[in-house]
Amino acid sequence: MAALFVFAAALQYNDEDVARWVAIYLAAAVVAILGAIGRPKAWLAATVAFIAFAWAALYFFHGAYKVPLTALWSEWEMKDQTVVAGREMDGLFIVFFWMAVSWFTARKSAGSATTRPDSAKG
Repeated sequence: MAALFVFAAALQYNDEDVARWVAIYLAAAVVAILGAIGRPKAWLAATVAFIAFAWAALYFFHGAYKVPLTALWSEWEMKDQTVVAGREMDGLFIVFFWMAVSWFTARKSAGSATTRPDSAKG
């Protein structure tokens, strides 16, 4: 997933608000990398998830959910702003979903680490 998020960040080079999109996708990539190397950070995953969800909610309440799925991927050009909004909302939901998975995994990992018996005690 980290590679997907880095790729998504790289695709933002021609976006009007490139900094925001690169930031959210690279933050998601960092969370994914930390999870992959066994150093998950639940608080970071939760923070990125909250931001992605709140941002996606703005698109949702402005009607981006009305765009049919077929319209999102039928052509690559950005001729219609509603299609752009639908794609951006879906990207944010992908970030949110993976951050939720990362948060759950990090919490589960932290919980199992605290319940392990200490072999040093005698």
